Amino acid sequence: MRRAYWLWMVALGVFAAAPAAHAQYPAKPLRLIVPFPPGGGTDAMARTLAPKLGEGLGQQVVIDNRGGAGATIGTELAAKSPPDGYTLFLMTVTNAVSMSLYPNLKFDLVRDFAPVTKLATTPHVLVVHPSVPARTVKELIAVAKARPGSLVYSSSGTGSVSHLAGEYFGFLTGTRMLHVPYKGGGPSVTALVSGEVAVGFATMPSVLAQVKAGRLRGIAMTTAQKSSALPGLPTVGDAGIANYDVGSWYGLSVPTGTSREIITRLHDVTLKLLALPDVKERLAVSGFEVLVSTPEQYGEFVRAEVERWGKVVKTSGAKAE
Repeated sequence: MRRAYWLWMVALGVFAAAPAAHAQYPAKPLRLIVPFPPGGGTDAMARTLAPKLGEGLGQQVVIDNRGGAGATIGTELAAKSPPDGYTLFLMTVTNAVSMSLYPNLKFDLVRDFAPVTKLATTPHVLVVHPSVPARTVKELIAVAKARPGSLVYSSSGTGSVSHLAGEYFGFLTGTRMLHVPYKGGGPSVTALVSGEVAVGFATMPSVLAQVKAGRLRGIAMTTAQKSSALPGLPTVGDAGIANYDVGSWYGLSVPTGTSREIITRLHDVTLKLLALPDVKERLAVSGFEVLVSTPEQYGEFVRAEVERWGKVVKTSGAKAE
């Protein structure tokens, strides 16, 4: 009888301790893995998100930039991290592209990550160095056709959307430009500004200041809609290039196996911070549009994006370099 009593008391203690243990989350700093180096659009999103997320959770959120190999290095690290709520992953459209572009990946974007929420979208901008004798899409096509393979365009890495945007542009316009990948949006834009490369299909946050300062010339928006951040720029579609619509998205994910309670906590805190006026203003000024979702909606979105970009990779003939 005494033994049964003590077993009952121990079990009661375990059940009572479980909610208390969960209530302590997070009990230490969190890591936000960004699969790009500092300086690009993804890093800009992370540096806006991390401090506010830390305030909401009551713990510091440390940014861990792990760029390289079309964002696959940082993604693999995040996928293999413990599902304890202390590793967060800033997923982007580049991850969806890489699923079709890179063979033999050691992770699966759908299988190995649990969705928290979509964060934002941003258009890309077709830009050129001021030395390029083109001010419109049609003029750029003419220059590219007159000098096949001589125009060099940069990207934030093989398999990035800025890479696929260039490949798809070439496929639809019958032009051929030489692709040079860099280890992120920051180094890619630096190469553009210095004149090391001539053309770029960069995210709005990474080139907005350079275009406004005249260090780069904006040619067109790569999305179907124009942007209020650069209202004078037409779209690539305005030049008669049908079906060209390329942009970036950003979302928050965690390793599969993370508890539903933790995902719900992260989701709620993230939505609250993205609704803050100062956060919305800062993101808007950089060219981001806040766009949130439920975890389920975000999960369906990621699956659809993997399928969509698989078709683009196949159509364009893009290869991992």
